[in-house]
Amino acid sequence: MILLCLVSLVQARAQTNGKPGDVVPEPYLKVFGHERFFTQSPITDPLHEMMEGTSYKTGRIVDWENLCYIQVLHRDADGNAIVGEMVCNILIANDLIEIFKALFEAGYPIERMRLIDHYGGDDEASMRDNNTSCFNQRRTTAGGMMSKHSFGMAVDINPRYNPYYKVKASGNVMIKPDGSDDYLQRDADFPYKITKGDLCHRLFRQHGFRWGGDWALGKDYQHFER
Repeated sequence: MILLCLVSLVQARAQTNGKPGDVVPEPYLKVFGHERFFTQSPITDPLHEMMEGTSYKTGRIVDWENLCYIQVLHRDADGNAIVGEMVCNILIANDLIEIFKALFEAGYPIERMRLIDHYGGDDEASMRDNNTSCFNQRRTTAGGMMSKHSFGMAVDINPRYNPYYKVKASGNVMIKPDGSDDYLQRDADFPYKITKGDLCHRLFRQHGFRWGGDWALGKDYQHFER
């Protein structure tokens, strides 16, 4: 029995290399813990190359030195422990690591957390895939000014289930991502929903973030910014 447990742990450790998107086996976490998965590091040359022209576009408004790469663990709605990644501003990196660690330890569900560069920098594609992300140099969803995401100072959590909603001056309704209309029914029961006062909302507020769900002109239920 002991030998089988040792073999299982060796196999679990061999399977766990910390790549974003990997599912981390529970036997590994029980023995080795989860602390090593919560890290912060500078932008490496390979990552720089991947981001250049995708999330980090021309006409840049934030220096590379002000950005960093973090890895965390998150649990999906089935309870799987998954390696997540994010590029953010160094000013909020420690806050995000603390927030995501607390969410992971509480089992708060986040389905996916990959760099938006894996979606070609396409915010709509990332949102439709319910991908949690931070840095992406772009304008706000309504257009006009540069988004806080352009500075790495905003995070979108479980965006498919926590959509952006605004009525334009023309009377037309904008809902993003496409196909998320049903999730504007905030009193309905569905997975990955952020509600005012839940753990995700409380943690971000405690760390000085503003929530798009509190906005008077439109709602952005996925969005936390500083």
